[in-house]
Amino acid sequence: MTRTRATPGFSLAASLAVLVAAPVSGQWPSDDANPTEFNLAMNAKMLCSGIWVQGRDPALHVAGDLRRFDHFGWGDDFTYEIDDERKRVTLSSPRSPHARIAQYSGDQGCAVLPRGMDNVQFTPSEVGVDWPNRSWQRWPMGERKSDGALSPEIDRAALTEALDWAIANHEHGQNTRAFVVVHKGRIIGERYATGVPRDRPHLSWSQGKSITAALIGVLVQQGEFSLDQPAPVAEWANDARSQITIADLLRMSSGLSFNNFGLGNENSLSTENHHFRIYFDGINVFDHAVSFPAAVEPNTRWRYLNSDPLTLGRIVRQTVEARGEDYHAFPWTALFDRIGIKNAVLETDAWGNFILTGYDYMSARDWARFGLLHLQDGVWDGERILPEGWVDFISTPAPASEARNYGGQFWLNAGGEYDRIPRDAFWPAGFMGQNTVVIPSSDLVIVRLGPSPGDEYAEYMNEFVGRVVEAIDVPNSRY
Repeated sequence: MTRTRATPGFSLAASLAVLVAAPVSGQWPSDDANPTEFNLAMNAKMLCSGIWVQGRDPALHVAGDLRRFDHFGWGDDFTYEIDDERKRVTLSSPRSPHARIAQYSGDQGCAVLPRGMDNVQFTPSEVGVDWPNRSWQRWPMGERKSDGALSPEIDRAALTEALDWAIANHEHGQNTRAFVVVHKGRIIGERYATGVPRDRPHLSWSQGKSITAALIGVLVQQGEFSLDQPAPVAEWANDARSQITIADLLRMSSGLSFNNFGLGNENSLSTENHHFRIYFDGINVFDHAVSFPAAVEPNTRWRYLNSDPLTLGRIVRQTVEARGEDYHAFPWTALFDRIGIKNAVLETDAWGNFILTGYDYMSARDWARFGLLHLQDGVWDGERILPEGWVDFISTPAPASEARNYGGQFWLNAGGEYDRIPRDAFWPAGFMGQNTVVIPSSDLVIVRLGPSPGDEYAEYMNEFVGRVVEAIDVPNSRY
């Protein structure tokens, strides 16, 4: 069955200010693509994921998550076709001579297909344990919350007021859809926007970078490599890049000549905007990441670049497959299944490489589990999953981070940027306000998900986290 939809009229003067990039020259025949074609490719992926990863109505997803935000570049003349049998979305526009396709591949979610490719170039895997019976276990492995009263140190009225304020989007306009607050391992509050199921996986964007870090941590714990060894990348063996260590990559300090021109400027759609190409061009993201030369010595410059976590992802893949294991199942067998994560979908490119710099989906409770693992120093139910000292490493400012706000694929408040958030806080962060804030001094994990429009989001999170910290009244928790 095929469904076709044309979107209602929508003026988009800023349609070029979007997260897109151009194709790898000569790899696939899209060197002549215009900006509209890349808009089509990106939106096809997003719509595909909304339908088959999140289970959303396509028209509602387009209206609420795509056409609503200028930076996704959804044009008023875009038409989409949904092929329910093949599970794919095709987007077209009279402004582009080529339509673009996103293909759903089961547990690996949706991938942008390069122009001319009819299907993904890998065999999908079924991943994750069957959780229905285990869901009756108590949190955190199951979904049953603890019985009994809250700790007497918690100001219940203040906590309720903070939670109600945070979900009241009409007050602050941040489009929050889900959040969970965990104190001393127990869920003490959660809220969901109207119509949002508790277990829905949310597009978490660059929070996935922290998942890549955790997978590297698991492999370090298993003895595969150490933080200070040169990154095992064959293409780098005989040049200056051979000095880049795994620690450098974790700290976004590789020194690679890899551009991030940001959004909303004349270079955003350029083939030279290396950082954003991976989301919209249908390229092999791992080959792309390792193909750039060194610009400066490693560990001397901090830059937020997708090259570094994608290279780490490539290292994960080559290490796991060298052992004869299923790469696509590895995040579950090594991490997710062990800590009760139930609703994760990690998406790939057309070659099956995880794009954990942005295309990852998890529910609020699952992100809370991930945060709790780090709050507990990488130990879960008495079993060490991440190496001893790992959490200290990822939550310590990178030497090249002058603002002291970045560690090892986690953001930090060590520099005091947020005055109401304790300075020992660290968190995965994703585009449009996806956060899992871990605060050891307060024994807290706070998850917030939902596509924020961006305006005043930092002020909103600073206020919300500050209110929760004050409500639990933990001595010395604020500094």
